[in-house]
Amino acid sequence: MGKRHKGRNVHGILVLDKPGGDSSNRCLQRVKRLLDAAKAGHTGSLDPLATGVLPLCFGEATKVSQFLLDADKSYRTTIKLGIKTASGDSQAEVLSTSDKKVTREDVEHCLELFRGEITQIPSMYSALKHQGVPLYKLARKGQEVERKERVVTTHRVELLDFRGDELDLEIDCTKGTYIRTIADDLGDKLGTGGHVTVLRRLKSGPFDESQAVDIDTLEKAAESGGPDSLDKFLFPADLAVQSLEVVQLPTATADYVRQGQAVIARGLPVAGNVRLYDDSGFFGIGKILDDGRVAPVRLFNTN
Repeated sequence: MGKRHKGRNVHGILVLDKPGGDSSNRCLQRVKRLLDAAKAGHTGSLDPLATGVLPLCFGEATKVSQFLLDADKSYRTTIKLGIKTASGDSQAEVLSTSDKKVTREDVEHCLELFRGEITQIPSMYSALKHQGVPLYKLARKGQEVERKERVVTTHRVELLDFRGDELDLEIDCTKGTYIRTIADDLGDKLGTGGHVTVLRRLKSGPFDESQAVDIDTLEKAAESGGPDSLDKFLFPADLAVQSLEVVQLPTATADYVRQGQAVIARGLPVAGNVRLYDDSGFFGIGKILDDGRVAPVRLFNTN
């Protein structure tokens, strides 16, 4: 037997404009294959129905995926009123219909309830796991399990357009906010029922639509130039942690940190996680200890 092909040591973040219909994991596997990357991970699932910003991490950049998972997100969605579905989107059976008419004022009034800190019960059709199995897989088998309420925050809920039985919203929110649950709950509050027909993620952490590339573009580039030609679409890993303060260390001090030691350095912040740099560039994430030293949390080896 020949040696198993391991792929290239590619390091960085590719911001995919996810197509509708595919799972996040399928998208990741497609891009990983095109890049011929040895190691890859995504930063939290987008529904198959959803399109838009899906940062994919390769190589050492997989070490920052948790920061992107925890980051705020922005979405644009179209909600159809008058039809309540089992999933809160158009992918499952209709539970009830209503011909009740509502006004733009009614919608604006109800949206107030969805601004700021809100509680949600995740849909049975979400990717949330129960005993290791995604809820949507259980839902498709007709099973229902108890889900805990969760508190999320919407920083902005803006009504972009209202067309009688259809409305467009833009929502900026914390991680783990279910837009389908907002659609379902909003429909209940209006007394019409409602579900998501279109869902697009506009932003994930520091990444937005303007940085996203679609699969077709990647496939064409790979066809004409091979896997290496896709490296130009990769962003450096430290972009994902731009919100952390920078700590620049002399190379000798950085070497101690690379060996797992906490060090004293000039001009350190008082607390929290930091981005670590030395003369060779970004090399990891550190944490300020109670005694004022900086200790390694995640170290990067891109050599």
